[in-house]
Amino acid sequence: MRYSDAELGEFKELILKKAEQAKKELTYLQGLITRKDEMGGDENENRYMTMEDGSMSMEREQLAQMASRQINYIDHLEKALMRIENKTYGICRVTGKLIDKARLRAVPHATLSIEAKQMMNK
Repeated sequence: MRYSDAELGEFKELILKKAEQAKKELTYLQGLITRKDEMGGDENENRYMTMEDGSMSMEREQLAQMASRQINYIDHLEKALMRIENKTYGICRVTGKLIDKARLRAVPHATLSIEAKQMMNK
């Protein structure tokens, strides 16, 4: 029991679009982090720590966390593409049943059906 090649092709297209968008967002976030680093760091010994330095550091940390989540998301999407190539995409890793198409369209890297997800959350 698996999705047809045509259905897998449809999902592949969706995942490739999402991956491209995610990579653009990651590049943007990395650019912001780099710009924050260039704006001022703790290298200058004669500078006094100001409130602005603290908020800049917090903002840089938030950007780094967002970038990390994007990297993780891109990794999940790439693994989903591998499952499409192996023709195992859309099969729940717990129940072995097909994951609902609506779920896969919403979360294209899902490896669990809603049923399995609910069982795990109990």
